[in-house]
Amino acid sequence: MEVKILGQGCAKCKKMYEHVMKAKEALDVDADVIKVENLSEIVKYGVMMTPALVINGEVKVVGKVPTVDEIKNLIK
Repeated sequence: MEVKILGQGCAKCKKMYEHVMKAKEALDVDADVIKVENLSEIVKYGVMMTPALVINGEVKVVGKVPTVDEIKNLIK
């Protein structure tokens, strides 16, 4: 599984990264978590607001920080 966090390092982006790591740990899943901070890479996903969460190439969340439980539901 590949999980990408799209954003240029803002506070919300960092919070989303923390939540993703907690969800990954709680579910004990094998997932590569990648931060994407390059604006041209972010735009390729059609995302105009950050942070955004991409799971296995599919944009799941845009413009907000989901809770750990919300992320766990998306990863399952």
